[in-house]
This record gives sequence, structure tokens and C-alpha cells, in this order.
Amino acid sequence: MLELAGIIILGILAQWMAWRFKIPAILPLIIIGLLVGPLATLYTEDASKIIEPIWNGDNGLFPGEGLFYFVSLAISVILFEGGLTLKKAEILTTGPVIGKLISVGVIITFIGAGIATHYLFGFSWQIALLFSALIIVTGPTVITPILRNIPLTKDVSSILKWEGILIDPIGALFAVLVFEFISSSAGGEFTLVALEEFAKIVLFGFTFGFSFAHALAFSIKKKLIPHYLLNVFTLAAVLGVFVLSDAFAHESGLLAVVVMGMVLGNINLPNIKELLYFKESLSVLLISILFILLAANINMEDLYLIYRWETAVLFVIVAFVLRPLSVFASSTNSSLKTNEKLFISWVGPRGIVAAGIASLFGTKLVLQGVEGAEYITPLVFMIVLGTVLLNATTARLFAQIVGVFLKQSNGIMIVGASKFSRLIAKYLQHNGRSVVLVDTNASNVKVAQEQGLEATVADIYSDSISNDIEFNNIGFLLALTGNSQINDYAIERFGKRFGENGAYRLVHSNEVSNPNKNPNTGLFSATDDYVNMMEVARNHGKIHEIEVRNQEHYEGLIEITKTDEDIIPLFLRHENKIEIVPSLSLKVNVEEGSYLAYMGKEIKEKATGEITTDITE
Repeated sequence: MLELAGIIILGILAQWMAWRFKIPAILPLIIIGLLVGPLATLYTEDASKIIEPIWNGDNGLFPGEGLFYFVSLAISVILFEGGLTLKKAEILTTGPVIGKLISVGVIITFIGAGIATHYLFGFSWQIALLFSALIIVTGPTVITPILRNIPLTKDVSSILKWEGILIDPIGALFAVLVFEFISSSAGGEFTLVALEEFAKIVLFGFTFGFSFAHALAFSIKKKLIPHYLLNVFTLAAVLGVFVLSDAFAHESGLLAVVVMGMVLGNINLPNIKELLYFKESLSVLLISILFILLAANINMEDLYLIYRWETAVLFVIVAFVLRPLSVFASSTNSSLKTNEKLFISWVGPRGIVAAGIASLFGTKLVLQGVEGAEYITPLVFMIVLGTVLLNATTARLFAQIVGVFLKQSNGIMIVGASKFSRLIAKYLQHNGRSVVLVDTNASNVKVAQEQGLEATVADIYSDSISNDIEFNNIGFLLALTGNSQINDYAIERFGKRFGENGAYRLVHSNEVSNPNKNPNTGLFSATDDYVNMMEVARNHGKIHEIEVRNQEHYEGLIEITKTDEDIIPLFLRHENKIEIVPSLSLKVNVEEGSYLAYMGKEIKEKATGEITTDITE
């Protein structure tokens, strides 16, 4: 009981440490597992492990093959959750570089690592290629913590993020197929029977995964499952598919749950987000337990196996030869600069899927008596720990060295994607600014996306925005929702994270009637709240520009906007510089050749006024 409780406590503590110090959780989890496992034999009085996963005499948690079964079931849930995140539309729209990284890059790593392992360690081609299949995956759980506090250009952060998300289930599927092929021919030479067994595994894996995904989706859509049972019913279904598929074709269960997750994730389900949140929470718990157990299950003899110069050479080849080769081959003829390619080449940490499946497959092949299988787990753990340590400690410094570190973040986040928010975003985008709109209203986001704007459905009360590395280039925050509490919360919570150059919000309704309460963060006009902005956008949905001759002329234009409720000042533009017009709008220094951007009716002056730009929906 003490050991089991200790694993859960240590696992959650490791997750907290990872969050607190902004490092991948896999790092403290594996280190803790090694400290209470094989390394404990070096400092305990009786030279025993503090946590012994496999029952041995009077000590251990899982009797017989109990650990093997637990690992199998836990990995099935983790892979199902990974499959849920793989969207068909994202694969088609993430760009040629990401597409090549998860295809060309995967093949280069697979072949290169296989050849290196075969000749360095003298493994059979089957074991060498299984190892190479296991280390092709990176994963968002290791990429995101490393890059979260490194301000990068959007292209670089997007490529690294989407490579990790897409390659996780694809890499897992690839590793599963290689393993199934090895298992089907284990114990002898390759035969027609082995090929038949492999085909059987693939057939049943895909058939069960595809069929039960649609059956579960049908049950959810027809509300045959009560809402309070939805999450646990899905968990039971995943475990059931895993076991059932494995019963029909031995070792096909993992393939079935990966396919099930991929299919279910691409069906339009009303509760898919809720399902993802539950599976994510469950995966965190399982990962916390799993990796302490797996690391603790390694013996000192396993570590001594890889205590040789060939291990260091293999790491160098994987991290410093194959990764750059994959990146440069995948980014040929792309818009990426050489320094950006170098940084992407540097950041390639292996993640949870690699370590987890390696332990599972290594254990299975050892039990089957496959020669060289005992090297799989410690070698993959070495690659995982080495790459995570390398990137976690040097990524920020390397970004500065190669010149991809953004000294100033100039991107703009707009909270709220209503009609006038979209007009403002289009104006800023038209003038060369990187803009992203976030809103909980999916229809507003869809309209924005159809207009060529970058927009995402997101809730500012969740942690997903803070964890999104694609927002690392954001330096301005504009809170433009119709809810004053949400606007205040956005400024309070994300002012430092996304508003290092300025965080602003619309004035509240009660501040309109009392100018003395006007905040320093007030936007655009002291007399226009959300309702006024929406009304002007509906009646006069355009943003105009008018040339400002001097300070006095600017102040005169502002007076016009105050007397006409259908005109709202927004920005003062001088060449490529754009300055927000604050609600206390006279506190602006006007340079010669500036333009005032405003929303609403066109200003008609007796003096010459040049209208240069009209932005409309």
C-alpha cells in the first residue's frame, strides 16, 4: 500500500515540479523512477530498490505478468488520447514543411537510426528497425514546456508544435506496425505464415478500431449513453476494444485503439472536447504512475548494458546528424531561413510515447526470447533523457545564438471576435501586423477565419491559451468582449504574458457616464463601450484613414469624433508605426505625415483630407 500511494504522490509531485520549473514532466518522472529503482540499490542498506514493480518473494507490486498487463492497458489509453488529437484537416493544412517532417523526416530517421544501431551494436535488422521506429516521435508534452518561454516567430513555433502533435499518433502507429511485424516472425526465419500473421494483426487492428469508433460515435449522437457516464463508458470501450482485438489477433490491440482514437477524433461529436479533457486528465495520472514504474523496473544490469562508447555515438548520430538532416531535407524550397532551420534541428526531444511503448515492446520481446530485445528499453530511455535534458537546458541559449529569439514581441491578441473586432483585426493585418483573435463563440471565429484572419476558439479561463507556444510572439493584448468582467480578467491574468508592450480593454458602461473613472488601459474612446462599438460597426462597418497635418488638426478631428456618435477613433499611424488611440485620446504626440484611423462614417472636412484606406467586411 505504501509503495502504491508513494508512486501516485511522487508522480503528481513530479508533474507539479514540471509545471513550476517549466520543464517536460517526463524528465522528473524518469529521474524519480531511477532514484527509487535501480539507483536505489547503490545507497540502500540491503542494496534493494525502494519501489520494486514486479513481485519477487516478499517485495513488489505486480505479481507475474501483472506489470506487463497494466502497462499495456495504460499505453492503450494514452495512445487513444493521442489519436483523438489527430485531425484530418490539420494534416492537410499545416503546410508543406510539417507534412514533410512527418513523412520524409520520419523515413530519414527510421532508416538512418536503424542502420546506425545495426552496425554499432550488431543487432538484428528487426531489433535495429524497432528501435529506430520508437525514436521518431517527439510529442507536444515535451515540446511545449521547452518552448513556452522562448519568444519565437510564429512559423518556427507552429512547425515545432504541429510536428509534435501530428507525429505522436503517427509515430506510435508506425512503431506498432513494426513491432507487430517482428512479433509475427519472432522465433524463426521470416515465412509466409509470419506475413499472414502480420496481415491478420493489421486487418483486425484497423477493423476493430474503425468499427467501434463509429459505434461509439453513434451511441453518443443518439444519446444512448447518459452524460454522467460518457467519460467512463468511453474508457471502458477503449479497454474493451484493446482486449477484444488482441483476443482475435494477438498484439493487434494497440493498433486498434490508435485507429479508434483517430477515427473518433475526426467525427463531429458534440462532447468531443469534454472527452478530450477527461482523457487528458486520465493520461496525466497514468503517465505519472507509468513512468515511475517503468524507470524503477530497469535494473542496474540494463544500465550497464548501454554503458559503452557506442551509446554516446548513437546519441550523437540521432540528435546531431539525423535530426538536422531530416529538417533540412523537409524544408527545402520553403520560406524558412537557415537560422530557423538550425533551431528546429536543435529542438527534437523524444517523449512519453517513445519511452512508454519502448518499455512495453522491450518487455514483450524479452519474454518471447528475441535476441537483443533487452537493449530496447534502456537505449530508448537514454535517447529520451538525453534529448530532453539537452533541449531543456540549451534551447533558449541556442535561440539567441542563431538569432531566432525575438527581442520584442509585436504580435497582437484580440480577445473577442465580434464584428468590430474583426474590422480592427483586418486593419492591423492590412498594415503588416500579426493578429490572432480568440473567442468562445465558434460562429464568430468561423466568420473571422473565412475572412482570412487567424482566429481560434478558446476560453481565457482555461490553461490552454497559456500553454499555446504559437502565441509566443504576442506582445499586445486588446480585450474587446461585451463582458466587462472577462475584459478585466484578461488584462489581469494575461497582461504580463501577452501584453508586455501594452494591455488594453474597452471602457465599461459605468465609465462612459463618469469620465473621471476612465482607466489608463482604456481603448479608443471614453464615450464608446462595447454596445456603441457594435452599433457603429453594424451601421457603418468601415475603417477609414485621414491624413493628420499637425497636433492641432489631430485634436480637431478628435473633437469631431466626440460630437458624432457614429465615428470612433482607433489608431494613429505614422509610416509603419501604429499607435493605439487611448480613451483619453488627446494624450498623443502627432508626427508629420501621420494618419488617423477611425471606424464609422467618413469625416467630411472643408480642408483637404486624404482618405487612403477603407477596411470593410
